[in-house]
Amino acid sequence: MPHVLLIEDDVSVRDGMELVLRRHGYEVRTAATGEAGLALLADPTTVEIAVLDLMLPGIDGFEVCRRLRAAGSTVPVIMLTARGDDTDIVRGLEAGADDYVVKPVTAPVLEARIRAALRRAEPTRDAPGEQHAGLVIDRAGLTVTKRGTSLALPPTELRVLLEMSAAPGRVFTREQLLRSVWDHGFLGDSRLVDAAVGRLRAKIEDIPAKPRYIQTVRGFGYRFGPV
Repeated sequence: MPHVLLIEDDVSVRDGMELVLRRHGYEVRTAATGEAGLALLADPTTVEIAVLDLMLPGIDGFEVCRRLRAAGSTVPVIMLTARGDDTDIVRGLEAGADDYVVKPVTAPVLEARIRAALRRAEPTRDAPGEQHAGLVIDRAGLTVTKRGTSLALPPTELRVLLEMSAAPGRVFTREQLLRSVWDHGFLGDSRLVDAAVGRLRAKIEDIPAKPRYIQTVRGFGYRFGPV
């Protein structure tokens, strides 16, 4: 059974989500504060995915996500936001969240997002050791190294890289990446793609503002191909 950590300070919301997720077969642990959530996330063997409310007492969800990624954790994170506020959504994605849902969220939507995030974290079975101008992508081992240094990439960023590097030179639209990486189809949000690409560039590029590996094709999307 997948292990879900639910970090939510509203007791009624937390209890309701926990009940729904348990009915769908998930093992659920809960935390009411960011501090408690980080303590549970410190043990990667007990959490496979985190569902994180942004508005928490003490350390808020943005800071939880930032600290999690700064520590090198690749646990998928779905953030909960009380409103479809563009600023909050962008801040959460830039902090390292993989996806988001707006409260109140229905059980089918939340469960579908969790399943999609867990699929992104599953191993692939392709040929290992692809060389891309100093960037080595091992698809079988799900590792990425740059000039001999291992890079810690959360599942969503890794999936974006795997998808694009499989077809160097091809232009991927945001809609194509939403379908292949997030399973969102045309109901997804292109900000998910832009934020994931931004985080990925920060880790694989020498100068993120002048990307070598992932180039923007203005008006269309993105292309992988070292230049």
